[in-house]
Amino acid sequence: MKKRHFLGAALSAAALPGAASGANAGRAAGPALLTLTGALAHSNRGPFDPVLDQMMHKQKLSFDKAFGIDFGALLALPALSIRPTLEYDARPHTLRGPVLLDVVALSGTRPREDGKLLLRAVDGYAVALPVAQARAQRFIVATHLDGKPMALGGLGPLWAVYDADRFADMAARPLAERFGACPWALYHIEVAG
Repeated sequence: MKKRHFLGAALSAAALPGAASGANAGRAAGPALLTLTGALAHSNRGPFDPVLDQMMHKQKLSFDKAFGIDFGALLALPALSIRPTLEYDARPHTLRGPVLLDVVALSGTRPREDGKLLLRAVDGYAVALPVAQARAQRFIVATHLDGKPMALGGLGPLWAVYDADRFADMAARPLAERFGACPWALYHIEVAG
């Protein structure tokens, strides 16, 4: 599928009333923008398919079960707004989206506090984020930047991020060192524990 059609379909699904809800553990109404794997309570799609899951195949992922989440399901969750100073232009920007752990909970999963979330971006960048850190720093899955949906090819359409300015230890660091645990163009989360 062409990337333009993929993003268009995802944004169209978000506009449909009742397209998806956090309480619905069924299949995503639109194309999945985010795939959860690992220690999940529920799944809504089959195992890894090396033909159809090409990006995952190229990044050497594999799984027996997964939970796909579309844009509408993310928009149906309560959103949190943060305003961190971003490393790309050294200016504060408003980012909005659901809390990361609420997104994981769509699959009925409550990761252990000592567990990790392996966050992966479309370019292969990956980070192991401790669940305790995700909770303490109130990580979100940002869907909007300065009031507009984030585009594929930019920082979106999804970005796992937190408000680094609100944590003294992080705010004291140079901007380029504050967001190492924040993959933009997020498409995959593996729940480890």
